[in-house]
Amino acid sequence: MPFSAKTSMTVATATAALLCTITSGRAEDAWTPADWVEEETIELGTTEPGEDLYEFPVWLVVIDGDVYVRLGSSATEKVEESTTKPYMTVKIAEKEFSKIEGIPEPDKAEQVAQLMGDKYWSDIFIRFAPHPLTLRLEPR
Repeated sequence: MPFSAKTSMTVATATAALLCTITSGRAEDAWTPADWVEEETIELGTTEPGEDLYEFPVWLVVIDGDVYVRLGSSATEKVEESTTKPYMTVKIAEKEFSKIEGIPEPDKAEQVAQLMGDKYWSDIFIRFAPHPLTLRLEPR
């Protein structure tokens, strides 16, 4: 039975998608913040001019299905100077994401700080350090 042009295109598209998945080692993971409420850290990756990818762990909280991070001065500098700004890489719960946008959320800073204090006992020491940037993380 001969294939139609439409069937041939569908087979070719499916084959190409399968080859991309096989050669890249894995498909992009699913962004599922509700699964990460209990996670201790999330690893952000940024790239400064002339440098390799720099990855660093930060605490996270999930609010209304969105992931938020609160960054200290050094981490804020890494994010602000990144050649891929506003995008970064993210690793969490054995999942990797190659293009996550960090959206500044200054109006959420107080709520995020409160939830960080509730979640992390050692925040009693860290809360007094400057945290100039609160971000909501969104996949793109």
